[in-house]
Order: sequence, then structure tokens, then C-alpha cells
Amino acid sequence: MPRPPRRIPAPRAMITAPQPEAVEAGAAVLAEGGNALDAVLACAFTQGVVDPLMCGIGGLGVLHVRDPGTREHLVLNGLSTCPGACTETMWEAAFERECPDGYGYVLTGFVNELGHQAVTTPGILRVFGEAHRRWGRRPWASLFDPAIAAATEGWLVRPHVASMFALDEQAYGRCAYVRKLGFTGEGAGLYLRADGTPKRVGDAVRNPALAATLATLAREGAEDFYTGSLARRIVADMEAHGGLLSAADLAGYAPDLGAPLEITYRGRRVAVPQPPAGGIMVAEMLRILERFDLPALGHNSPEFIRVVAEAMKISGRDKDRHIGDPRFVPPPLDRLLSDAYADDCAAGIRAGRKAHLPRTEAEAQHTTTVSCVDADGMVVSLTHTLGVPSGVIPPGTGFMLNGAMNWCDPRPGRAGSIAPGKRRFSSMSPLIVLEGEMPVATMGAPGGAWIPIALLQALVNLLDFGMTMQEATQAPRFSATSNAIDIGNRVPRSTQRALEAMGYEVKRTAATFPFAAVHGITMWDNTLEGGADPQRDGLAQGVG
Repeated sequence: MPRPPRRIPAPRAMITAPQPEAVEAGAAVLAEGGNALDAVLACAFTQGVVDPLMCGIGGLGVLHVRDPGTREHLVLNGLSTCPGACTETMWEAAFERECPDGYGYVLTGFVNELGHQAVTTPGILRVFGEAHRRWGRRPWASLFDPAIAAATEGWLVRPHVASMFALDEQAYGRCAYVRKLGFTGEGAGLYLRADGTPKRVGDAVRNPALAATLATLAREGAEDFYTGSLARRIVADMEAHGGLLSAADLAGYAPDLGAPLEITYRGRRVAVPQPPAGGIMVAEMLRILERFDLPALGHNSPEFIRVVAEAMKISGRDKDRHIGDPRFVPPPLDRLLSDAYADDCAAGIRAGRKAHLPRTEAEAQHTTTVSCVDADGMVVSLTHTLGVPSGVIPPGTGFMLNGAMNWCDPRPGRAGSIAPGKRRFSSMSPLIVLEGEMPVATMGAPGGAWIPIALLQALVNLLDFGMTMQEATQAPRFSATSNAIDIGNRVPRSTQRALEAMGYEVKRTAATFPFAAVHGITMWDNTLEGGADPQRDGLAQGVG
């Protein structure tokens, strides 16, 4: 029998994110006449309410915008900075070891991830304010309405939120999250049950203090966070508890704004954020893999995984050696993305050469993303995070501050060492794919050090294998962020044995959908199709 005809009208706009409440907020803004930037901001404010350990106004992030109306294509980098009171040697004596999974550093007393000294200068609200000034269509205050409603009326703990609340990372030298949830009385009241355990799936969370904070920001603008009444409350809490963040740090913070880094792949342009964001890794891997006929290898065949894993390891090695805050460590982008270097790397892979990559300095998996395309062709992709949550909720504000000092190497003399005003490398890489001047896809992902390798595989799935965005986001993935190859549990055992026969250590995870969580939208032939990674709780929603 023939396939039944499609009865759902093709959407004119679309938004995708890992939280259904946030997607609903963005879709409502689109339906009310807002553009993609408005929708992404409404979505992001709501994400900070319903995914409070993943992101929020006390966090950091990277926003990628292409506006056909103004012909602007820009990235706003809101990665946080070390406070001015920091020194390179301040935690040298407290250093105990690197975390065994490569994410962060174990310091005596957890001072770099729990409490006031863990907080870096938040950048995300200045990014949002500047983006709205440039591209916003709806009034700033109206974009807070869904988030304020969610905080006031309450929301239900979803499966992924519950898994974060219950996360215990003591085996890796990091705090159990119950300590962060209960670090302040306000946090305990919001996120813990009466017996002191984290709230579970289906439990309700109401946060009237956060609703009031968001209402203030809606009325006064983002600047209130940096120089106004909210800034004064943050600084007073820092001063009362020995924090490093100061009024000067908040007032002086400025996001970086500039053109994306672009490369060509299979005749298309791939635009990614510049360092210290993670786009360089995606770009370098694509440059290497363009030298291979990947479909001829077979999707996720042993040889395909070997080739792609080696490209992952090379980009991870080069990131560790060369990529940091460009103001402190100028990156050799021309060499890393050159034809000669890609040719040499590809030749080594063909010859069976294995790149050496000790466990990389990964970043937190506690991140979220949102991508949107509107009816006028504006494309916006945002990835934002708290780094790791610090547990610090300034009294009466309802929001948690980032703990991104955990990203900084306490050992002096290294590319990632602590310095006043320094941004650390972040894997976040919201990207846009173009054919000529026409955008055809956008995507982003939460997932720490796995972000570039997950985005790479989704891009290869789209551009080499012709998958839909949903197929590309849920296809089995693997990872090589160390000398070992990590594989998802849907990769066949026969493939694992073949890789082991090639001399690789292969680690199988029990997770069905591991290694970051890609969300994206394609725009082939002006038809919007979205994809949402099944490991999170979100979706892609079209607006007619």
C-alpha cells in the first residue's frame, strides 16, 4: 500500500532544545511574531528555571547568529573570566591530583568547585542583552514571561534533571551534587526533600525568588546583573563568604563579538565559534576527514571508526597543545587548518599511525543548548552552562552561580593556568552549515569534552550519509577523547572485537545514547526538519 499522505502542515519556523518547557516557551514567542533570537532568549531564560544545574543567568555561553536581514553573521562569546583577585599560584599548594576522568582538578576542600571561590565572572546575560539590542524584535521584558511563569507556578522534575540532582562524582574526586543542592538553605529548600535527599522524577519545584529576580531583569535590563541592584546583592554575598568575584569584575565584563571560523567540507561552508570555544576541533576534524571517502568505509564500520577516532585524537591533542584564551595563547589556526597539515594527518591515519592522547582536560557535561530558525531565515544557535554548579545561591535571588574555576589548572606555567581575566577553553560549539550564502543546517550540543566529537558525527551523518537531522542525532556514536575508543552500547560487539584486533583499547558504555546530546535543524529546499537527541528530555517543535 502507498504511504499515507502527510497531514501536518510544513512549519515555517522551528526550535529545538533538551527541555520541553523551554521549547514551548520559544515556540510561543515565534507564534506571537518574535524572531529566532527572541525565541532562543525566551527558551534560554526558561532553561535556567527548569534545568537549574545546567544553565542560568549566573552562567556562561556562546551564541551564534546569522541574520539575513542585516547580512550579519556573528558569534557572541560569553565564556566566563577568572576574577581579578585570582593569581596563578593561589591554589598551587591545594592541588592534589587531576580528576581520573580528565575533567578538572582535585583541590583540598573542593574550593575550585563548591562555594564562593569557585565562581567566575558570569558572561551570559551580557551576551543576551547585546544580542537583543542588535537583533531582537519583541520587547525584552516579554521574553521573560514563560520563565517567570515556570518559576512561579512550578515545574516537575524530569528524568534527566533527576539524574543530575542525584549525580555522585566522588569517585572522580568531585563533589556529590547533593552537597551543591544543599550548600545554601535556599538551595536545600528548592531541590531537596525533607529527608535531605534530592528531589525525584515527578516532584514539583517552585522558585518565587527566581521569579522575582527575573522580573527585575525584565524591568531593568541585563545591566542590573552587572552594575545594578542584583550586582550589589551578588557582591555582598561574595564579600561575606570570601569569594573572589568583585563589583569591578561584574562591571568590567564584556563578551567577545566577531565573525565565526569557517572551513569548507564537501563543498559546503561550516561556520563554528572561534577559540577559546570548541569550533577549532570540529573544523580540524572535518579538514582531515575530507581526505577520506567515508561512505565507502561503511557507517560505523571498524575502519570508519578507526579513521574518525584518529581524527578526534589529533584534534584533541592539538587543542591541548595550542588552544586557550587567544589573548594569552595565540592559536596557530592557519597551520592547524592548512591543506598541508590535513594531508599529513590523513596520510598518517592511512598508514596506521596512532595519535597519542593522554586523557584530555575535559569540561563539565552540565550544559544545555537551543537552536532556532524563523520564517525569515534567521538562524540562531546557543550553548550555555554553569560549568559545574557552585552551589552558591545569592540570598533571596533563587539562581545558582557557576563553578567554572574548576576548569582552570591550579598549576602555574600551563596553557590553562589561572590568570586574572582569562577565559579557559570550552568545547561549546553551536554551528551553522551553509551552501553558498544559504544556511542549510544548524546544531549544537551539551556534553562537555564530547561536544565536538558528537557534532562531528552528526555532521558526517548529515553531509556524507544523507541522514535526516533526527536520524543524525540518534545514530550510534563513539568517542576518542583519550587513547581509548569509547563506544555506545548499540555499536555491535563484532565491531568492538575488530577494533581491539587493531590494537585499540575499547570501552563500552552501558548508555544507549551516550556522548553529548546533539539538537539541530536542517533547512534543505526550504523545508525545516528538526532533531532532538533521545538521551535528553527535549524535542523539536515547528511553528506554522
